[in-house]
Amino acid sequence: MSTFVAIKSHCLFPCRSHTDTHFKKRPIGVSPAPTLLPQISCSRLKDGPTRYRSCILAKAEDKARDNSEELTTSSGTCDPLCSVDETSSQEFETTYQPKTDFLKAFAILAAAVTGTVAINQSWVAANQDIAMALLFGVGYMGIIFEESLAFNKSGVGLLMAVSLWVIRSIGAPSNEIALSQLSHATAEVSEIVFFLLGAMTIVEIVDAHQGFKLVTDNITTRKPKTLLWVVGFVTFFLSAILDNLTSTIVMVSLLRKLAPPSEYRKLLGAVVVIAANAGGAWTPIGDVTTTMLWIHGQLSTLPTMKGLFLPSVVSLAVPLALLSFTSEVNGKEENSADVLASEQMAPRGQLVFAVGLGALLFVPVFKALTGLPPYMGMLLGLGVLWIITDAIHYGESERLRLKVPQALSRIDTQGALFFLGILLSVSSLEAAGILRELANYLDAHIPSTELIASAIGVASAVIDNVPLVAATMGMYDLSSFPQDSEFWQLVAFCAGTGGSMLVIGSAAGVALMGMEKIDFFWYIRKVSGFAFAGYAAGIAAYLAVHNLDVSLPTALAQVPFLHGS
Repeated sequence: MSTFVAIKSHCLFPCRSHTDTHFKKRPIGVSPAPTLLPQISCSRLKDGPTRYRSCILAKAEDKARDNSEELTTSSGTCDPLCSVDETSSQEFETTYQPKTDFLKAFAILAAAVTGTVAINQSWVAANQDIAMALLFGVGYMGIIFEESLAFNKSGVGLLMAVSLWVIRSIGAPSNEIALSQLSHATAEVSEIVFFLLGAMTIVEIVDAHQGFKLVTDNITTRKPKTLLWVVGFVTFFLSAILDNLTSTIVMVSLLRKLAPPSEYRKLLGAVVVIAANAGGAWTPIGDVTTTMLWIHGQLSTLPTMKGLFLPSVVSLAVPLALLSFTSEVNGKEENSADVLASEQMAPRGQLVFAVGLGALLFVPVFKALTGLPPYMGMLLGLGVLWIITDAIHYGESERLRLKVPQALSRIDTQGALFFLGILLSVSSLEAAGILRELANYLDAHIPSTELIASAIGVASAVIDNVPLVAATMGMYDLSSFPQDSEFWQLVAFCAGTGGSMLVIGSAAGVALMGMEKIDFFWYIRKVSGFAFAGYAAGIAAYLAVHNLDVSLPTALAQVPFLHGS
């Protein structure tokens, strides 16, 4: 569908065809924009059906432009040639492969059968675990195959969460117990959602003011090998403060200014993904999974940063070192000028950047000083930034996009709702005791906690790491593994960095796919092996440092907001 971009630019009135939604109207007499495609023969294109379809449609559009006014009838209806000629339409239909409805029908049927079973309250009450496991499996398949099924994973997650709690209310000893468990789960989940909403809004405000230019404009080198390392470590430290997705978007946008489209720029994009995932793993506010473990008390601030910093650096440095020997990096040096013009920083952008960065860094301090949950510190920072932006842009109607209300409309709300649905779903399994049974099974068959944590990281390359970590939190409580134990730190590291092994394994990778048109199999051939080497080296570095039992420097250990949880 995305390749079907021909513009129905020659109709004064909308055409009465089923393809209307693919076109935009333009009044007669307005000159069409020149096509950006080169005038080449479509028969010479051998790069696959996508470019072939684009060429066919471009040629049809040019033909339609030549006869624009003749194609509009007196009755206000449009000739079929208004969009594409008959031959082009037929060729498009033969080359275009629509998504099959079989998977969608199967998913809907499975959901309907599961719902029908759930209605039978007596069966659910007697087989609660089976019913919940089946429903969770169906819902999780819907999330994994959201692209194939064309179902948004946020909607699937919310439906799954509500359905699981309905089953839990039927199977619980009493309705009061189910309500008490739901209230407790909602309170815990809301802390994470509020924290994420506040953090995303602050980052969006800073980005709207082009505040991150203070970081990106200082990257001036064009030497391929040097640029590889600079981009990697700038992303690494940027992601320790921002979320992985925002860091990736900022850095990939920078790459478009630093290097022309090439294999080398694709590798730089892959480095951004690896660095963003590695950088987010070692700070409580850098990655959503580490944040989850921090908010719920499995991790505290300084021990996490101390224990995971070196493994995270190793997991980035190893792929960088290996990539430095590839032909794409060791080829001809690129000392080209900027590819894209740099956007100007908004007025008082430096002030907004300083306040936003300070608000993010103040959250651990606020938690240690007041004992209140981290989301309260994040909301405090958002409130301060909100007042400041209202004050500095007072009366500037042309800069409404720089204010918080507009920023709220641009944040990833559906992502927050996805977290809500997943965490509520997992909490229902925890309330039913299913996760505890799974933990007992793993303990009996996989006695090594290092292997369990490593397996979670490998699985996160295929499966979303949020539900994986949420399930792990439900399987093992603080009585099994105390705060800042080796297990929780390894889970944070593995879940954060394991997603780099596949381009679909993290939000950063998915963003790169969309922005730079990275192919799934290209990433496997060029990057996955290096990312796995870094992942394994990071685990080895953590185990080595942990076994050395390095003690904290006395001066750092006495800092209250770092030592506290």
